[in-house]
Amino acid sequence: MNKKLNGVVGLAVLAVVIGAANLILSNLPLRLDLTGEKLYTLSKGSKAVLGKLENDVTLKFYFSSSSPEMPMQLKTYAQQVQNLLKEYERAGNGHLTLEAFDPKPDSDAEEWAQRYGVEPQNTNPFGQPVYFGLVAVCGDQEETLARLSPRTEATLEYDVTRLVTRVAWPERPVIGLLTSLPDVLGQAMNPMMMQRRQRPPQGWAAFTELKKDYDVREISPDVEKIDDDVKALVVLHAKDLSEKALFAIDQFVLRGGRLIACVDPCSIMDMMTAQQAQNPMMQQMGGSDGPSTLGKLFDAWGVTFDTSKMVADLSAATKLNAGNGRAEENPAFLSLGAKNVDSKDLLVAGLTKIMFPFAGSFAFAKKDGLTFEPLVVSSASDACLVDSTSARFGLGAMRKDLKPDGVQRTLAARLSGTFKTAFPKGPDYVEGSTNAVPQVVAEGKGSVVLFGDSDFLADDFCVQVMNTLFGPIAQPVNDNLVLFSNVIEQYAGREELIGVRSRGPSNRPFTKVDALEAKAMAKWQAKQEAFEKELEETQQRLMALQKQKSGSERLILSKEQQDEIDKLRKSQADTRKQLKNVRKELTGDIDRLGLTLKVINICLVPALVILFGILRGLKRRRR
Repeated sequence: MNKKLNGVVGLAVLAVVIGAANLILSNLPLRLDLTGEKLYTLSKGSKAVLGKLENDVTLKFYFSSSSPEMPMQLKTYAQQVQNLLKEYERAGNGHLTLEAFDPKPDSDAEEWAQRYGVEPQNTNPFGQPVYFGLVAVCGDQEETLARLSPRTEATLEYDVTRLVTRVAWPERPVIGLLTSLPDVLGQAMNPMMMQRRQRPPQGWAAFTELKKDYDVREISPDVEKIDDDVKALVVLHAKDLSEKALFAIDQFVLRGGRLIACVDPCSIMDMMTAQQAQNPMMQQMGGSDGPSTLGKLFDAWGVTFDTSKMVADLSAATKLNAGNGRAEENPAFLSLGAKNVDSKDLLVAGLTKIMFPFAGSFAFAKKDGLTFEPLVVSSASDACLVDSTSARFGLGAMRKDLKPDGVQRTLAARLSGTFKTAFPKGPDYVEGSTNAVPQVVAEGKGSVVLFGDSDFLADDFCVQVMNTLFGPIAQPVNDNLVLFSNVIEQYAGREELIGVRSRGPSNRPFTKVDALEAKAMAKWQAKQEAFEKELEETQQRLMALQKQKSGSERLILSKEQQDEIDKLRKSQADTRKQLKNVRKELTGDIDRLGLTLKVINICLVPALVILFGILRGLKRRRR
C-alpha cells in the first residue's frame, strides 16, 4: 500500500515539476526556429527598427477565426502570421503590443475593422464576410494592411515592418528628381493655358503617385550640391551631366544618400521629345536625343554601361504594331517575367510582368568594399547585344545582330557597400576658379539601384490612361510601377528596411510526388495523343470510303467501313486499358513512396534508439 501511495505521490510531484518547468520556460526568451525557411525568425532590419522605437505602437490583428466561412488554408496561414507578430511583440522591448480580434458579424470588432479599412472578403456568396488584416496604431497615426494573403507570404515581414515604421516615424521623406526629360512632374496651370482652355501636362503616373506619400523635389541638371534633407535621389535619363552635377551626386552617395539611377542607351521618350521640338526653347529642354550614363561615377564604382549597345532577347520579345495591320515580335522591347528576377530580393520578389523597352546592360569589375547584386536579368540562351542606332529602325535593321551568344545580361542591379569618390582631388570645374575648392568626402557607405532603362516609368509603357468623368485615371498594365514603388519605399524609408529579407514559403510541396505525377501525365498525354491521331485517321478513311458510294448506298455501312469502326473500337478499348494501367502505376508508386516514408518515420528512429542501447550495453559488458 505504501509503495502504491509513494508511486502516486511521485507521479503527482513529477507532473507538478513538469508543469512548473513548462511555465517557467515558456516565459523565458528562449526560441529555436527549426523551420528551413526561418519562418519565425525576424531579420536584422526588423530587429533594428523595433529596437529604435521610442513611442508605443499597437498592432491590431483582425481575423475571423470563429467564422465557418473561413477556409482552412487561411486559418493555417493566420496562425503562422500571429506567431510572427508575437515575435515582433517580444522584440519590441515593451514598445510594441499585439492585440487579436475576431470580428464577428455586427460586433464592435467588426465595426472597428471596417473603420480602419480592413477589407471584408466573401469566400461564400451567400455567407457572411470574413476579415483578415492588420492595423498599426501609434498616437493618432494609423496604417492598415487591408488584406493578408498566402500569396504575399514572401513579403510578409517587410510589409509588417514597413507598417510599423510608417506610424512610428510619420514624416514625409523628400525625394529628388534629376532629369533631362520635360514634364515628368507635370506643369502648373498658367494664364495662357487658362485663356486657351488647355489642361497642363499631368506628369508621369509613376511620379504623380509618388507625390501622394512623398515630397518630390525637382533638381536642376547643373546642381552643385544635393540638399541634405533629400532622402533618395532619382536620376532619370540625365544626359551630358556636367562635372559639378556628377560631383554633387558623388558626394550625395558618400554622405549616405540613396541613389536610383535610370540610365538609357536610347530613350524612346527622349526621341519623341526631339521629334516634337519645333523651337529653340524645346531644344534646350531635351529636344536633342542621346544616351545617358553616369560617366566618372561608374568608372569609380567598377560599373560598365555601354551606351552604343542595347539588349535583345528572343525569349522576351514583345509583339508590336509594325504598321499596315502587321504585328512583329521585337526582341529589343523586353517583356520579362518571374524567371528574369531575383526572387530572394524584396525589390523584385513576386513580380511577373516587367517591360524594359530599349534597355542597356551593366557589367561589374570587382571593387574592394562594393557588392554588385543583379535584380533583373535577360535569359542566358536567347540574349545578345545589338547596335542602339540600328535597333531604332525596327526588327529588320537589327536582324543581322540577332545572334544569341549564351551570355546573361544584367538589366537592373543593386550596388552597395563602401563607395570611394570619383573626385579625390576635387572636381575639375573649380580649377582656375576663384571659388574655394569644396570639401571632398573621400569614401562612405551607401546603396545604389541601377536601371539600364528609363522608359519603363513612362506612361506609354506602364499604364493605360482612361478618361472618366472624374478626369484621367491611370491603370497599371504591368509591374513596372510596383517595381519603382518597391525601390522608393526601401530607399526613401528607414535605412533598416533595406536589411529586411524576403521570406521563404511555408508550403513545402512533395516534390517527389509531383515528379511522379508529371511523369504519369506525360505517359497519359502520349497515349491520348496517339489515340486521337488514330481516331482522326480512321475518320478520314471512313469519309474516303463514303465518297466512293452513290445513291442509297450512302445510308448503308460497307464491310470496309464496318471493319474500320470495329478496329477503332478495339483500339479505343486498348487505349482506355493502357490509360487505366498508367493510373494504377502512378497510385502504386505514390503508395510505395508513402509506405517508405512511414517506415522511416515510425521505425527508423526507434530502431536507432534500440541499436544505440544494444551497443552501449555491449560496451558496458566488455568493461
